[in-house]
Amino acid sequence: MSTAAATYWEPLWAQGRRYRQLDDAENRLLEDHLGPGRDRPALDIGCGDGSLTRRLAQLGYRTTGIDCSPSAIALAAPQGPGPRREPAWRCMDITTDDLGVLPEPAYAVITCRLVYRWIDDKAAFLDRVRHLLAPGGAFWVVTEISGRRATTDPLQGLGITPAQAETLTTGWSSVHTADLDVLRCYALHP
Repeated sequence: MSTAAATYWEPLWAQGRRYRQLDDAENRLLEDHLGPGRDRPALDIGCGDGSLTRRLAQLGYRTTGIDCSPSAIALAAPQGPGPRREPAWRCMDITTDDLGVLPEPAYAVITCRLVYRWIDDKAAFLDRVRHLLAPGGAFWVVTEISGRRATTDPLQGLGITPAQAETLTTGWSSVHTADLDVLRCYALHP
């Protein structure tokens, strides 16, 4: 795993830090844009405590959750999705590790929730995602947008800039967006 990523995230997850949970509005958007899994493979990048990974499993996807933090994977792994298939969990950094260790060569759905903003080399990251995305697949990105928080909010600088959003959306045949307060959801198709 990337030393810089692990150095930042591991202590936060080890201390029990929790981040924005999925809510009904985001779940509806996810279902509307990705549809039923029908046992197709899905990859959740930066899975954290596994909530989105488990949600994809509930929708019928054969899911794998990856995170660079061993503590995040430890939090995610013991929690099952219920009556459906248990997700696979991998501790790895999507930006630096060998993609060949993933259980599938290609994924019908790749998700990246609250992670894109933290990726240093966004173009290289997007190339890796495109390499893993199956033909006709979908890349689902949820990220905060810069300037949506009050200027007095200490988290005001967490969003991506318009230039970073353009990097994200360039080169896809289809781009659909939906807004959720400070967040924007992107459904990107090759």
